[in-house]
Amino acid sequence: MIFQSRMRMARIRIDQLSLRCGGDFRPGSARVLTRAAIVLVLLLPASRALAQNAPVSPDHPWHGLGEARIEADARNFTEPKLNFDPEKTYSLPELINLAESDNPETRVAWERARAQAAAWGVARSELYPTVAAAALSGVDRGQVYLGDRFFRQTIADFQVALNLNYTIFDFGVRAGRINAAKAEALAANFAFNDTHRNVIYRVEQAYYQLLNASGQEEAARANLSNAQAVQQAAEERLKNGLATLPDVLEARSATAQAEYELQAVLGAEEIAHGNLANALGTIPQTAIRVQPLRELTIPNAIDDSVNSAMDRALAQRPDLLQRVADVQAAKAKVKEARAAYYPSLNFTATPTAQSLYGLQQQFPWGQTAGLTGSMAFSLNWTVFDGRARKNRLAQAEANVHEAEAQIHVSRDQIANEVWAAYSDLNTALRQREAATALLEAADRSYDAALESYNYGLRNLLDVTAAQRILAQARSTDVLARTQVLTTLAALAFRAGDSIQSNAMKPRP
Repeated sequence: MIFQSRMRMARIRIDQLSLRCGGDFRPGSARVLTRAAIVLVLLLPASRALAQNAPVSPDHPWHGLGEARIEADARNFTEPKLNFDPEKTYSLPELINLAESDNPETRVAWERARAQAAAWGVARSELYPTVAAAALSGVDRGQVYLGDRFFRQTIADFQVALNLNYTIFDFGVRAGRINAAKAEALAANFAFNDTHRNVIYRVEQAYYQLLNASGQEEAARANLSNAQAVQQAAEERLKNGLATLPDVLEARSATAQAEYELQAVLGAEEIAHGNLANALGTIPQTAIRVQPLRELTIPNAIDDSVNSAMDRALAQRPDLLQRVADVQAAKAKVKEARAAYYPSLNFTATPTAQSLYGLQQQFPWGQTAGLTGSMAFSLNWTVFDGRARKNRLAQAEANVHEAEAQIHVSRDQIANEVWAAYSDLNTALRQREAATALLEAADRSYDAALESYNYGLRNLLDVTAAQRILAQARSTDVLARTQVLTTLAALAFRAGDSIQSNAMKPRP
């Protein structure tokens, strides 16, 4: 029934078309149109089926046409993998170089900077004239009425035209656009540098997180070894009748606790490996060997003052320099908006080389050729625009004030970040000294407690308490050492030293 109704509608449209054309159809035309209508009727449902539709309801996931194609493209899209040597031990500078070369974030920022540089080139092109060329050819045939007869006339036309446009002066409109595009290109370059700064800091954070996890693993294994030694001593004393079963059970409990803590540390180390791989721009399961914490030198003091670090940050932080470039771009747009109050003078020239061929019935071919065209100067001056120029100028000036105020906000924020990073580094250095003293004291206390226990002068509770304090001291010492390195990297990040070619890398 639906197909028959569609066919009736198609026949009605054919009849209407026939009436509009005066009913003058050649034989077979109706059949051709009927077949075309049938094809059109059959294609209508298919076109509706191929159309993309929104989800039919909010309570179910969408599955529709094109989903399989997108999923296939997603599976076929492969990311480049970094080639790591599983036998090589990588230092922090080597990892930073790999991240700067292969992290996709630096590629994104680089392409944005290139696009903005191209936009600056587009703005500068307005200083030059534009020339367009066109080649036209055509044949015109018609009937010309002359006397009491119609004569057929054929005219062939071929022409090549140039169109030249040039703005002679515009009182600074183009200059404003060019300066704004130049400042925006500089801002994009500073944003590119800031991307490198953030990538470097992320690698440093992940690197020191991995060092802390690896150090915690060593400490946890040492704690487990100590717990096993205490358990063995308790069991030996039990065999000799010098200890009680609760003492042995307490020792076994301490060993199980040390094993549990070791497994937790191993899980944290796996996560740290994945975080470092992610910071480098590769897949988390990539095996990367890094220098152990015991091979790194930990600084004992700061060679720089907080005022010097603040001065460097306010002079070289790329995000602050980007704000300054934004101010320059806003000022250039003010110049462009102010120039709209003045006229602009334009020059246009359209030289055209034309060749005409003509043929009239009962006459031979005729031909003519020549150079035609036009040249004009135009002075354009907007007299009234409903205060649009005034509002655009006010908007541009407000953007300048906003950008300048944002610089003050950024300077205050940067100074506070440097101050906090400097304070954190001082705190980490003091904690490092305290952790070293704590570890030394805890180690001696544990050795003395275990020796006294073996001689029967101390009970097992004293030994296990000394063991727990030693375990905590080992963990604290590892954390304190990595915290010094982390806060040192944070200070370099806040001061903008990490991307300066003449600046020292964060000391390992």
